[in-house]
Amino acid sequence: MATIEFNQQLLINADFLKPFAVTLTKNIETAKDLFQETMFKALANKEKYNAGTNIKAWLYTIMRNIFINDYRRKAKQNIIFDNTPNDFLLNYNQTIISNEAEMNLKIKEIKVAVHSLPGIFRDPFTLYFEGYRYNEIASILAEPLGTVKSRIHFALKLLKERFSRFQS
Repeated sequence: MATIEFNQQLLINADFLKPFAVTLTKNIETAKDLFQETMFKALANKEKYNAGTNIKAWLYTIMRNIFINDYRRKAKQNIIFDNTPNDFLLNYNQTIISNEAEMNLKIKEIKVAVHSLPGIFRDPFTLYFEGYRYNEIASILAEPLGTVKSRIHFALKLLKERFSRFQS
């Protein structure tokens, strides 16, 4: 395919990429950057395009791959931008000072909640929490495996309900 023909095909199909870029990025400015980078990559790799194939799909694939690669690259970075005028870069892996008193209160509250569970749920859950496997718990309590699993499930559900009231 000649360069002029390729460029014409690229321009004809370029308008379909803009809404796709906005859908991916959810930001107009970032979408413009993504669109521009996609067009650049398409022009830089025009020899990889097979004439007669769907150029629109080829362009969509390039855009999607650029978006995914950028997303993965940003996810690996552990940098937070401070919103001060100078945009300082802060190290995300900074040490956190824990509040021992608050942590002890939370642990005590969790222990009370576990202890307040009905016995049929508390016993299997406590064993599960201590690290026993389902089949070991079933043999210790002389209960069927399915019963043990469902009781542990319901114990977790009750605990989540109890603590979700305090989160809101």
